[in-house]
Amino acid sequence: MDKSELDRMIRVDQAGEFGATRIYAGQLAVMGDRHPLSAEITAMAAQEDVHHEKFNALMAERGVRPTALHPFWSVAGYALGAGTALLGPEAAMACTAAVETEIDKHYSDQLDALAENNADPELSEMIEEFREDEREHRDAAFAAGAEKAPAYPLLSGVIRLGCRAAIKISERI
Repeated sequence: MDKSELDRMIRVDQAGEFGATRIYAGQLAVMGDRHPLSAEITAMAAQEDVHHEKFNALMAERGVRPTALHPFWSVAGYALGAGTALLGPEAAMACTAAVETEIDKHYSDQLDALAENNADPELSEMIEEFREDEREHRDAAFAAGAEKAPAYPLLSGVIRLGCRAAIKISERI
């Protein structure tokens, strides 16, 4: 695996973790700090902040450029979080479940590629650790009623499609 492939992995993962922080910020802006799910969302957001900061540090250390779409992902993530929260807490959790389902798959695919090439143990360790956090977020979202959201299959499908597109775009741009 060459440096450009590793750089793409780091770039897209940093962008994704940033997007997650923005989604949770949007959800919390709508739901406030008094909603029963606010403490859980705040805890998930704190983990995403740590992931984001660790990828920022890795990018600086390795000279990896960020995605040029960083400002767009900021607005899009916040809008997605706020928009789903406006539909209700179950829709906010459906958003979290959909995003984290895609990130679990994305991180698993990256780990397979890294293992296949016996490449970059430091990156593999980070991704594996973060994937476990994302799985916990997904499971918490399902436990909090994600599947009870209005039009759940449609909402989840659209968000997952958007995540897959964002991943492909952020790898390159």
